[in-house]
Amino acid sequence: MQRNYIHVTGRVQGVGFRYHAMNLALENHLTGWVRNLHNGAVEMEVQGEPEAVERFSLSLAEGTNWIRIDTKTVTQIQTIPEEVGFRIRY
Repeated sequence: MQRNYIHVTGRVQGVGFRYHAMNLALENHLTGWVRNLHNGAVEMEVQGEPEAVERFSLSLAEGTNWIRIDTKTVTQIQTIPEEVGFRIRY
């Protein structure tokens, strides 16, 4: 198992990015969460098989014309063994 903290900037708020991320996470059988930040960025944590986490990270900017990722920072962090599901945090 692998868990990544991902921070993205660009046109990522008001364009359905969180729902896009949640759908990608569910398709890849990942757990974690995603939320908007007050500065216009979005942060998330995703956990699952390393290949699925990588596939998720690479697919974030695909599938919609509205999303534009200018920067993406990915940091591997400690896993949460008991975590279930993926949700949007507010």
